[in-house]
Amino acid sequence: MTFQTPDRRDLRGYFGAEPASCWPEGARLAVSFVVNVEEGAEFSIGDGDARNEPTYEIREEVVGAPDLCMETHFAYGTRQGYARIARAFEGVGVRATFSTCGRAAERAPWLLRDAVAHGHEVSCHGWLWERHANMARAEEEAVIARTHDAITRACGVAPVGWHTRSSASVNTRALLKARGDFLYDSDAYDDDIPRIEGTHVILPYAFDTNDMRFSPGGGFVQARDFSEYVIGAFERLYAEGAGVARMMSVGLHLRLIGRPGRIAGLEQVLAHMTSRGGVWIAPRREIAAHWAQTQGQRA
Repeated sequence: MTFQTPDRRDLRGYFGAEPASCWPEGARLAVSFVVNVEEGAEFSIGDGDARNEPTYEIREEVVGAPDLCMETHFAYGTRQGYARIARAFEGVGVRATFSTCGRAAERAPWLLRDAVAHGHEVSCHGWLWERHANMARAEEEAVIARTHDAITRACGVAPVGWHTRSSASVNTRALLKARGDFLYDSDAYDDDIPRIEGTHVILPYAFDTNDMRFSPGGGFVQARDFSEYVIGAFERLYAEGAGVARMMSVGLHLRLIGRPGRIAGLEQVLAHMTSRGGVWIAPRREIAAHWAQTQGQRA
């Protein structure tokens, strides 16, 4: 006898019944650029954290003492990287989502105010740049509230989106829904199509079309490595979008793509995408709101 228990994981998704494209003005593809703002929110003994962040341009964790090398690698993002990325967006009229850690917002409110002034969205990326997988429910609830409040104070606009570094906890989405002020989260990597649970939208994110692959061992070295891969993914999704709904996420980091040897990769991607018709490039809040409006009744 074979026993089958309910599966907590949805491995089927839209299989065999993908929704038709519904993007504004008949666009075949929705594209979201997400700029992760983590500078000042990375683990740092110098800031009173229990350890230092080991992931940056090199893999060499300092244990038991402040890591001034690591701290200045992160600081490059706010001191130089942001300006290059912002200019690249402004040059082609693209608006993005700046996914921001709460402690980073407290330390660089001027950066977020500038992003908002240029029409970009600022969303939540945790208080610190950390995983939530092992957080107790009450602790995580407090972290979400603290992050939301910090970003609201810093930029004067309440955030409506959330994305956890790497793994969320089993409680994250339920806590976001319970608050009632989050429209969407991006804690999913399993699709090229958004979905909705009640009124809460889940926007898929991606680690492959992401400048994190410039990190050691990630596979990207030259600017063209990034642009060729991202453009290749774009072209495939654009073609598929002729018949079904497709969304693409491009993940960026101030301290990574903002380097002088890499920024051309982003510029090439932007030039390619904006030269094509039938592409809707928008902040995630607008993509989520549109999906909720047009697809919510099917949930």
